[in-house]
Amino acid sequence: MAQKTRILVAKPGLDGHDRGAKYIARALRDHGYEVIYTGIRQTPESIVTIAIQEDVQFIGLSLLSGAHNELFPKVVELLRKEGAEDIVVFGGGIIPDYDIAGLKEAGIREVFPPGTPISEVVDFIERCRNETTLTT
Repeated sequence: MAQKTRILVAKPGLDGHDRGAKYIARALRDHGYEVIYTGIRQTPESIVTIAIQEDVQFIGLSLLSGAHNELFPKVVELLRKEGAEDIVVFGGGIIPDYDIAGLKEAGIREVFPPGTPISEVVDFIERCRNETTLTT
């Protein structure tokens, strides 16, 4: 039996608005993924620790507070330090278009703005899963 894809959905920083993160978590679960939702106000360190403990393949970060340029790359940096750079990190929330290229350069694989259809997120996850399957 194939292992279910495990996805951690997290809210780093002091951002207390979690409606979008909860929507994504439920929608991904409805699409057959195993989803772990951390809740609000997580540190990058706690997100990475949970991701490793839960043996996830993906981390979805959601942020509206404007601290994405600091917090998202910090998660990627900590994953590398822990030898877990194979975990794919993607983000969403209120992120200006002009910040997306820098986030991708920092290791965030994709950024989904508000209103992105869940089918686009699912397609992204499946493409990443297929890339991993082909290289292992």
